[in-house]
Amino acid sequence: MVFSIIVAIVSIALMMVLILYYPSIKIKGHSFDTFYLPILLGAIILLVSNTFDKRELINILFSNSKMNPLKILSLFISISFISISLDEAGFFAYMAHKFINKYKSNQYKLFFALYAIVSILTIFTSNDIVVLSFTPFILYFCAHAKINPIPYLVTEFVAANTYSILLPIGNPTNIYLTTIFNLNFIDYVLHMIIPVLVIGIVSLLALLLLFHKSLSKEIESSSDVEVSIKNKPLCIISLVILIITTIMLVISNYIDIEMWLIATSSAFILLIILLIYSIGNRNNSYILKPVKRVPYSLIPFILSMFVIIMAIDSFNIFSNLSLLIERINNIKVRELVYLYSSTLTCNLTNNIPMTIAFSELLNNTINLNYVYLTVIGSNIGALLTPVGALAGIMWMSILKHNNIDYGFKDFFNNGFVIVSMILLGTTVYVLL
Repeated sequence: MVFSIIVAIVSIALMMVLILYYPSIKIKGHSFDTFYLPILLGAIILLVSNTFDKRELINILFSNSKMNPLKILSLFISISFISISLDEAGFFAYMAHKFINKYKSNQYKLFFALYAIVSILTIFTSNDIVVLSFTPFILYFCAHAKINPIPYLVTEFVAANTYSILLPIGNPTNIYLTTIFNLNFIDYVLHMIIPVLVIGIVSLLALLLLFHKSLSKEIESSSDVEVSIKNKPLCIISLVILIITTIMLVISNYIDIEMWLIATSSAFILLIILLIYSIGNRNNSYILKPVKRVPYSLIPFILSMFVIIMAIDSFNIFSNLSLLIERINNIKVRELVYLYSSTLTCNLTNNIPMTIAFSELLNNTINLNYVYLTVIGSNIGALLTPVGALAGIMWMSILKHNNIDYGFKDFFNNGFVIVSMILLGTTVYVLL
């Protein structure tokens, strides 16, 4: 047991070091993520050291159960591919252009317009995709309009990581927990509507509190930023496939088709269409660009983390922790323990390892509120420090590349105010 825990701690510690200081490396002009390497090495060490029964792992990987991590990965990768294809066609930049340019005469109008469009698009796509797509556009627009980009960048990041809670597909952590606990799509949404509205309102107030002085300043320049759809046929096709996929996911329980199968089938259809379109236009970029942008690093990361968690759980550590929490007499306090601990643990391990660990902690629970609050924690935890989620690391990397003065301290100072207010608001909701 001690050996497994040491391997897990060292692996996660090294992962955090790489996330903070060496998030990627370049080999022959190509950039590669590094964050998963210590976790992969740790998993390999545990596998060859016979610290747990590997037959259980093999059974899970080749089983038809909801806990199969390969199904969860298929669901996330497929949704990401569809969203990326939509982004490559120019959809997100075009929508941002339409909203932002319409309200560019006043910073407050601009602020609310950005908040609205990011929130809406995040709900139906993915927080990671929206953050990575909108950030370059915001930087370009703010430079053009000669306004401080920080309020808009933080607003984008906060909106994307709060409204991602609403649908099961908004975040990899949502996908993981809803799949593991077999949560019905519609039931999940109905349960999350009010908490998301509470979190949305509170986070919006926190943003206004932090940036009202900057937003009160006049816009010096309001020249147009010309943005258009790059490829209308592919944009329409990708959007239609995303809409149909979302509808199918909503009714998946009623038509008795698993969500991973729906998403994977949709992504495969889109892949074939992109291939045919590329061949027809003699331009491989239509298929290569979205395929290259798929977050493949999550595959070894999640599978390796799954192995590490299984190795630790073989000594009943998580079940014992679960029993310890259950000794708390007040059920509301127990629910808040999951909310607060999941939010904070994201910033010690990153939100995906936290989610995998907490799925074991919640393995035998009959109170699904614990699961819902852990989902919330896995999303808002990304707002406290950059290491809370992979989106935060990538977002900070973009800012650094564009010489934006917004470091770890700035992230934490703003994040502490925002997350504290969100936790307070969510606590009031839970206690009512």
